[in-house]
Amino acid sequence: MAEAMLTEKGREKLCKAHAGDLLLPKIKYIAYGDGGVDENDIPIPITGKETALRKELLRIEIDSHTYPKPTICEYQSGLGKDDLANIYISELGIFDEDGELIIYKTFLKKGKDDDMLFDFLLQEIF
Repeated sequence: MAEAMLTEKGREKLCKAHAGDLLLPKIKYIAYGDGGVDENDIPIPITGKETALRKELLRIEIDSHTYPKPTICEYQSGLGKDDLANIYISELGIFDEDGELIIYKTFLKKGKDDDMLFDFLLQEIF
C-alpha cells in the first residue's frame, strides 16, 4: 500500500468545495508511468505542484474504493497480463473526472512481466 500526496490542485478543489463555491468532481482514473525515478533510479521527490505524470504510459478507470477509516479513502486498480507488459512502473497518478491530477506518487521501479497481474492500492488521507 502506497501513501501518496494530494496535489495543490486537489487541495484547491477541496478548499473551494468546503466554501460552497465548487462541487467536487469524482475521482475516476488512475494513470501509470515510468518517469518517477531519476537517472540513478532514485524516486523523484513529490512537491505537490505536479499537474501530470512525468511520463504517463496508461490511464484507466479506477476499479473500486473503500473507506478503512472515516478519514481514509483507498483507491484500488489493477493491471492485467497484457497491460504494460515488460515495463518498469515508477509513478502513479489519480485523476478526477475533469482530467486533473489530484493525487501523485513516485516509487522505486516495479517491473511487470507479461504473465503477471498487478494490483495497486493508494490511500487518500484526510
